[in-house]
Amino acid sequence: MKIIYLGHAGFGIVLDGVSIVVDPYISKNPSSRLGLADVPRADIVAVTHSHFDHFGDAAEIAKRDGSCFVAVYDTVKIAEREGVLRTEAMNVGGSCIVKGIKIDCVPALHTGNPCGFVFSGKGGRVYHAGDTGLFGDMKLIGEICRPDVVMLPIGGRFTMGPEEAAIATGLIRPKTVIPMHYNTFEAIRQDPHRFASLVKERSDAKVIIMKEGDSIEI
Repeated sequence: MKIIYLGHAGFGIVLDGVSIVVDPYISKNPSSRLGLADVPRADIVAVTHSHFDHFGDAAEIAKRDGSCFVAVYDTVKIAEREGVLRTEAMNVGGSCIVKGIKIDCVPALHTGNPCGFVFSGKGGRVYHAGDTGLFGDMKLIGEICRPDVVMLPIGGRFTMGPEEAAIATGLIRPKTVIPMHYNTFEAIRQDPHRFASLVKERSDAKVIIMKEGDSIEI
């Protein structure tokens, strides 16, 4: 499994040889040093909700690469209006399989038709929580989907902050957790190392703090 951090809440995930791009917010991101040319070719583009900093460049990338655009029904309709041809509409509680990757659509507490995704393949399971507050059923996501890697927002204000995200890590019980959705704007400025310290109090999960453009193999 390979994970590439695209900044904010954006990630590239390579699982079983399938390239997945989640929530790419590049061209209009005031903090981004990347360009769309830096975003890997995507077999699947997944968007957790319709807010500008998550839908971002998703439609353009999907059209560029002929990707399958995956999101909840309402967000898929926005993509189709923007000219995306290949789509898979889902909703919370459902799942689909695209290019051999199982994608579970799980709850998120936010606005903009929110959800999270768990991507499962032979190489492991990855849970991208999207924008969300803390909720107790994260424990069920951990028990049912058993993600190896979790991406959690820590910015506060619009999502969980470090304290809540550390509690979420304890509920989900992944092997690895990656903080996201922080420091893009002043309103969500946080210290990811503080999050790492808080996780140690509640979980054995390894915290990996990624910089924009970093890639890791797990």
